Amino acid sequence: MKLIRVALIFLVGLAPAAAQAPLRIAAAADLTPVLPPILAEFQKATGIHAEATFQASATLVTQIQNGAPFDIFFAANVAYPQRLVDAGLAEESVPVVYAKGTLVLWTRKDSGMGAPSLALLRSSALKRLAIANPDRAPYGKAAVSALQSLGLYRSLKPRLVTAENIAQAAEFADSANADAGLISLTSAKTAQMTAAGSYFVMPRDSYPPLEQAAVVLKHAAAPEAAQKFLDFVLSAPVQAQLAQSGLAPAK
Repeated sequence: MKLIRVALIFLVGLAPAAAQAPLRIAAAADLTPVLPPILAEFQKATGIHAEATFQASATLVTQIQNGAPFDIFFAANVAYPQRLVDAGLAEESVPVVYAKGTLVLWTRKDSGMGAPSLALLRSSALKRLAIANPDRAPYGKAAVSALQSLGLYRSLKPRLVTAENIAQAAEFADSANADAGLISLTSAKTAQMTAAGSYFVMPRDSYPPLEQAAVVLKHAAAPEAAQKFLDFVLSAPVQAQLAQSGLAPAK
């Protein structure tokens, strides 16, 4: 009986390691098509299982400030992770830039609008233009900045279809709930969007740079794993993979 008891105690002691919680990642919506294969490669390389939640960057900041159990935050700009730094919720004193985003105009091939271009944005034939919520999504804010810079915001404002995040803006354009969309290059380069439409890269001087940054969170249950994943994302092979997916290298 004593031997059985010792064995049970030993097995209970092993249980936490066997049932280790996954690394929890809060990720900007433009990373929806990008992160899954990287997470799989990370697990293969380290044995660490990671799960990502994709939302608009502002939504994730609110969740984190309210105690959501994330270990690391990957935003679509620097400003949102900086808020967590300022609030004392991040390990870093400065957000770590992991990539640079690109804003594009995307249209379906069967839309009858012709190839996406600045001329399309000036056309009266464009009735609905999808963008992400500029108050919550960095790509939405970049879209508004681009339209303002080009002198088109006033005429297009009544025709804007606002999505919760950039992934949803791409869905609106793809599903014909909008004639076109100002979306992330990561969304435009997915297999589905490439097959269904084409994109035009918006002038890079028409909106502030989309420097995408990350922070490890102070309340992280797995801070070492979070740091390992951030280092993994910053490694040369993964940076090259991000570039193929539509995100320019961090440096």
